[in-house]
Parts: sequence; C-alpha cells; structure tokens
Amino acid sequence: MSRSLKAHILLVLVTLIWGATFLLIKQALQDVSALLFNAVRMLLASLALAVIFRSRLRGLRRSLGPGILVGLFLFAGYEFQTSGLRFTTPARSGFLTGISVVLVPLIMAVAFRRRASLWTWLGVLLAFVGTYFMSIPAEGAFSAGGINRGDLLTLVCAFFFALQIISVGRATAAGNGPGCPFEHVAFLQTATAAVLMSVAAPLVERPHVIWSGRVIAAILITGLLGTAAAFSIQTWAQQFLPATHTALIFALEPVFAWLTSWLFANEHLAPRAIAGAALILGGILLAEILGARVEHAAAA
Repeated sequence: MSRSLKAHILLVLVTLIWGATFLLIKQALQDVSALLFNAVRMLLASLALAVIFRSRLRGLRRSLGPGILVGLFLFAGYEFQTSGLRFTTPARSGFLTGISVVLVPLIMAVAFRRRASLWTWLGVLLAFVGTYFMSIPAEGAFSAGGINRGDLLTLVCAFFFALQIISVGRATAAGNGPGCPFEHVAFLQTATAAVLMSVAAPLVERPHVIWSGRVIAAILITGLLGTAAAFSIQTWAQQFLPATHTALIFALEPVFAWLTSWLFANEHLAPRAIAGAALILGGILLAEILGARVEHAAAA
C-alpha cells in the first residue's frame, strides 16, 4: 500500500472519529462548559503525546516556530467556533465552519500560488453545496435575521481552521530542507492549544463541570482518539497529501456525525441530508480521482 493511499484511509478514519464523537460531546456539554471541556481534552492529549513520542521529541527546539503557529491556528479555530455558537445556531455553525473547505484552495492560490485543477475546484464546490444541504434546513436558516454576530465569528473560525490545515502541510513538507518531524508538530500544536485554552476559559466563560460518567467518557475518548491520535495522523498524512485534498476529506465529518445520530439517536434520514452526503462523497471522488491525476501530470 502506497503512503498516499494509507494517508487517505487514515484521514477518513480521523474524520469518522470526529463525526462519531459529535453526539458524545453534545451530551457531555450538558455537564461541562465548552471551553473548559476543550482545555481538558487538549491537556490530556498533550500529556499522552508527550509519553508516546518521548523518545522522538529530541531536537524539539527547531520545530518550535512551526509547531506553535499550528497550535495558535488550532486554538483560534476552536475559540471562535465556540464563541460563535453563543450567538448562532448549530446548523449555521456547522455550515459556516465547513467553508474552510473552500478557503483552503483559495488561500493556497493567493498566498502560495498553488493552484488546484478545475476538477479539484469542482469537487470542492460539490462538497461545499453538500455541506449546505446537510447543515441548513430546506426553509433556510439564513432567511430570518440575516447574518448575525455568531455567524461572523464562525466565519473567522473557518478561516483559522483552513490556516491550521495549510500550516500543518507546510510545517512537515521538505521545502528547502527537511520538514519538521510530524511528532514534533503534533505535540506542539496540542500543547500550545491546551495552554491557550486553559488561559482563555476563565476569561471567556464561567467554567463549570459536573464530573459525570458522560463527561469523563467524552474527555477520554475525544482527548485520546479525537485529539491525540487524530492530530498525529493528520500531521503524518499531510506529508503526502495536498492541503486542499485534506480539507475535502474533512468535509465528511457532518456525514459521519449524521450517520452516528441515525444509528444511536434514531435521527430521521431526511432526503435533503442524503443528497448532501452524496454531493460531499461525489466531490471528494471527483477531486481525488480526476483532480489529483491532472495535478500530478502538471507537476511531472
């Protein structure tokens, strides 16, 4: 199995974990404030990675700049997303966060002159429309009240999540010399986000927690699988995949969240959501098969 194929499979697995834990997090947030929850799971992930990668963190100093930068973007993405949810609906938040799928190729083209093929752009647009169908009800969540403060904050969140994806790829890419080891970047980004979230939580919200079974389970699962394992896999995989293709694979998150809700919470499978899931899958296949072929031929 090629490293590229392995990277694709593992990123889909990461997205499955994120989507599957959405329901778990939603239930846990009834007993714990959002930023405190994020801070604790990031701290747990940092400690886990420090133990797992302890023999590979030598020379960490040379990776400090790129690793901390990725962590800043990760922290900002979560911070603006959580702040935005105070003023907007989960449906709007899910859709606007998904705009990062479009922002990644735009930023790559404007800032780094890395232009995606027409097929990749078509795949991105299909996935974007699919995200809209899955997130926004048929009557239109934006029809009443227009764009609000929460929507704007969530748009900023999408921008920072796009920067996180791009910066991970650039940190681990060879470039003019050897890229940073993925273990360094994975640890530094979670550690940076953990510290910043711990500082921000009491400033932005009133932290509270009831140490119920669902809170402990959610912290353990999201901290170890959804954060430590997931960001380590993402960092490793982006050594072999373009940032735009990574963002497209991450567009599967609402699909997996929807499937999990259907399986475990008896959520209705609306035709609109089914159509949205099909568009996301179609967009990914279009970009990964035709788009990747054209881009590979142009680079050769």
